[in-house]
Amino acid sequence: MSKPVKSILTVLVILIITGLAFYPRLKEYTSKKEEKGAAAPKGGGPAAQGSAKGGASAPINIMVIGNQRLEEKILSTGTIIANEEVDIRSEIAGRITSINFKEGDYVKKGTVLVRINDADLQAQLQKLQYQKKLAEVNEERQKKLLEKEAISQRDYDISLTNLNSMNADIQNLEAQIAKTVIRAPFDGTIGLRYVSEGSYLSPGTVAKIATLTNVNPAKIDFSVPAKYATNVAKGTAITFTTESGDEKFYGRVYAIEPKIDPNTRTLTLRATSPNNNRKLYPGSFARIEIILNTKANGILVPTEAVIPGLKGHSVFVVRNNKAEPVEVQIGTRGDKTIEIYKGLNVGDTLITSGILQVKPGGPVDIKEAMVKQ
Repeated sequence: MSKPVKSILTVLVILIITGLAFYPRLKEYTSKKEEKGAAAPKGGGPAAQGSAKGGASAPINIMVIGNQRLEEKILSTGTIIANEEVDIRSEIAGRITSINFKEGDYVKKGTVLVRINDADLQAQLQKLQYQKKLAEVNEERQKKLLEKEAISQRDYDISLTNLNSMNADIQNLEAQIAKTVIRAPFDGTIGLRYVSEGSYLSPGTVAKIATLTNVNPAKIDFSVPAKYATNVAKGTAITFTTESGDEKFYGRVYAIEPKIDPNTRTLTLRATSPNNNRKLYPGSFARIEIILNTKANGILVPTEAVIPGLKGHSVFVVRNNKAEPVEVQIGTRGDKTIEIYKGLNVGDTLITSGILQVKPGGPVDIKEAMVKQ
């Protein structure tokens, strides 16, 4: 085979290998070009114009506005406290001789809880009572002698003063003996015991015997912002829940602090609530609602549907399958809703989610609809 023929064959082989290597890419490029031509035919068809004008539709959820019962509320937090509570302590020093209660017992007012050794005080009392008898006899004798003018008035006064001093000493000692018997100051439940029989009590120590608590009714301490000071008064009804569940409890304000706290700018109130079933525990956290007034027809929208701005607030509504911004004026805020008193009307279609994807005048794709009645 001649040299020119070999050269020609070599070039042909190289061209064939190169063509096989670039054929897939060329085919892919040709396909994309054909698809683009079909999507945007010459002259600009409707599909091409729609894509250039509005882009893809934004997926959204909507709510059809309806009238709702609207309650203007004050929301606050507070603490449940006992109706009455006291630490049982001893007024005098002494050794405990008996404990007459069990932990968790419900006791009545006046029930003897603890007795302290009073043997020395009883002995002193007996001694004074003997001395009193002698003083009474002496006073009676001096009185008869005074009537006969056998003694001076001064001598009689001395005997009378001695008798009165004896009576005063006896009363003082009886008061000390009474302190050795510790009684319940009111009806309530005894808590945990911190002493035992034989323990020595001293008024100077901080140790307590136990705690006596009365929880019916329960009391609730809470505060409201100063701007609502004129909206609350004695007798104002409250509704509250606790950390233990969603059960609602009811109560009424019975006392109000006479001044605003200058540090927090709030007004402190105290309410009572029946607690016959002992479901309210002192120290528990409470979420409180006070209903100031109600509106039969109001418009409430989800908080996330309202967009704050420099000039106010706005929302998006659907009109002719497009998103349109509307300026609104808001009223009372709730946990999850906001009152709209200007800007929306009954029957408007409000966009509640997907707001970040919508554009003014842009098309929308409704995924879920809800009607508020």
